[in-house]
Amino acid sequence: FFSGLVSTSMAETGASLQNTNNELVKSIEELREKREECDRAISKEEEEKARIVHELQILTDRLKVIDESLNRRYTARAEYDKAIGETENAFSKILESSKTLLHVLRKESSNLKSKMGE
Repeated sequence: FFSGLVSTSMAETGASLQNTNNELVKSIEELREKREECDRAISKEEEEKARIVHELQILTDRLKVIDESLNRRYTARAEYDKAIGETENAFSKILESSKTLLHVLRKESSNLKSKMGE
């Protein structure tokens, strides 16, 4: 009686142990699959990060070139503004001198006509 009970109990214990082992193996396999999924996601994000870093470097370089170009153009524009202002000022003086000269010429012409008796 006792030996039958022991062997049944041992068989149940063995079966229970086998089920536990199977569940452990299954759990370990699931964990490994999840780790592989995580590893693939990490690889994918690292590739995306590398791509973005590369694009950022290209954009940073492009921005530097554009900033340098803008600075040159701002300087050139300021020089154009200065030249235009100086030229307009000089032209205004020439125009004023021309008006004065014309006025003097007309006055002298009128004086000459008066002296000549016309």
